[in-house]
Amino acid sequence: MSKRTNFSFHPYTDILFGKDTEKETGKMIRKHGGTRVMVVYGGGSAKKSGLLDRVTQAIKDEGLYCVEFGGVQPNPRRSLVEKGIKIAQDEKIDFLIGLGGGSSIDTAKAIALALANGGEYWKFYNGVPAEKMAPVGTIHTISAAGSETSRSSVLVDDLEKGHKLGFMWDPCRSVFSIMNPELTYTVSAYQTAAGSVDILAHSVNRYFMKEMHTTRLGDEFAEGLLRTVIKYAPIAIAKPDDYDARAELMLSGSFSHNDLMAIGRAGLRGSEHPLEHQLSGHYDTAHGAGLSVMMPGWLQYIVDNGTPEQVARVAQFAVSVFGVRADMADIKATANAGLQAFRAWIRSLGMPLSLKELGVPKEDIPAIVGRVLGAHNGKIIGLMDLDEHAITAIYNSVAG
Repeated sequence: MSKRTNFSFHPYTDILFGKDTEKETGKMIRKHGGTRVMVVYGGGSAKKSGLLDRVTQAIKDEGLYCVEFGGVQPNPRRSLVEKGIKIAQDEKIDFLIGLGGGSSIDTAKAIALALANGGEYWKFYNGVPAEKMAPVGTIHTISAAGSETSRSSVLVDDLEKGHKLGFMWDPCRSVFSIMNPELTYTVSAYQTAAGSVDILAHSVNRYFMKEMHTTRLGDEFAEGLLRTVIKYAPIAIAKPDDYDARAELMLSGSFSHNDLMAIGRAGLRGSEHPLEHQLSGHYDTAHGAGLSVMMPGWLQYIVDNGTPEQVARVAQFAVSVFGVRADMADIKATANAGLQAFRAWIRSLGMPLSLKELGVPKEDIPAIVGRVLGAHNGKIIGLMDLDEHAITAIYNSVAG
């Protein structure tokens, strides 16, 4: 009997890729039925660069009504969403544009959920499946989160428990995504590196799913994307205006998180995101920097404590992604060589490998573990289930 799993894949986001494509924003909104638009953006860079003006003018040129809503921060806050919902309802908004990074897009999605569900949105971040969302279009200026074509959104709950929560619901993909690699030229070396790790993590997340039975094509997609990020991230950092490198990262960011990398696999995804969310959510660190610390630590725990099949999966990652020589007589040594190469790549980007480098005190680990357990009903379910003992061991291993 075949071990391949049934799956559904519906990547319905309309992608417009290339130089100056943001000038088509108004036409894309009209194409997808919008008439009254809210543009959600972050800080001053969108204004200073002229991007916000170009986008809003393109919207107005199509005769569409436009409202600006700024102030989104990295690790987007629930409190700002509440303010955005009130404005969107008062202005009778029927279309959202997420302009900027993943935080702006995730904020736009939360507001769009509220518009389509009588003001309700927070329950969808707490496990209730969403069945509808007002249409969202995106113009992203950093290659990282992949929210522009994914069905996900993540918010920090700064109103109640302080947890960082997210979802993946089918109706929550954007209806279109405008992708201009030139808009990422001004992203700093640090944020380019953090974004690249985030991209990598979304494919790692799907490569190490609980049910490891795979299609060969699924593995080829994931391994090819991972090698692409590993190659082009250093180039983009060294030469920020390299169009080809920026284009490769932009496409990788979107396809890493739109579920193509998960075809033929089933079950819950990797555990690196649950382990990281309580870092960026509480210490306001860059999500990609937290993933730089937690991904190798989590995979090392699997190699040290996992089943032979789980260790072999890490070894396959080592060989197919990092080019480690396969030693079938010692799978664990092969896996460890791959993790050594992984850490070296992370370090070459200037990313941290320890909680100490993130500014997270070792003394805080028990509290962090408690938040993780509280957010995941006492256990992280994934390729290898992680209980309190395992989670504590992973954090201690990367304390620094």
